[in-house]
Amino acid sequence: ADLDRRATSPWATEDQYALFRRYLDECHADGGMADMDVFEFAAMIEETPIRSRVIEYTSGKDKSLIAVSLTDVLEDGLSMVYSFYTPDRPQHGLGTYMILDHVEIAREAGLPYVYLGYWVPGSAKMGYKARFSGLEVYLGGQWTPVTDPKAHRADMHPLANDPIAEQVANINLPDRRPTHL
Repeated sequence: ADLDRRATSPWATEDQYALFRRYLDECHADGGMADMDVFEFAAMIEETPIRSRVIEYTSGKDKSLIAVSLTDVLEDGLSMVYSFYTPDRPQHGLGTYMILDHVEIAREAGLPYVYLGYWVPGSAKMGYKARFSGLEVYLGGQWTPVTDPKAHRADMHPLANDPIAEQVANINLPDRRPTHL
């Protein structure tokens, strides 16, 4: 891809919001974020208690904004909080490109992991996450590899019907300072 990458501080811009709106309107018009206004968008980007970066991808030709990923920098990896891109380039696989580029960013920084966020079995919009190796689910207090995503059923876990907030609250996170990028 003929894209240039730039990591910036978590600060929302008009160009980012315009791209975000196009992405939502064309790809996720029925999603939970479809009604997000510019102020909520700015809060999502800027109001973070941890070290975050906005990774922007621009066209190598005209320098127009093509894709953005809000990325948290953790002690052991990068967490791709939310990514969006121009919807008029479906053949370019921009989402996959950003994930693979984040793997490269993590390698360059000496970080072993890239976290793609929640994978929801059966969700077409989240299905892309199962195409990458290293898929794990949190079962019985520990992370468990998923060897066959198509065979995995969310109801196999006793907490499957608990609200996601309760499941997240029970995850033990490391208590160390984040690595700097």
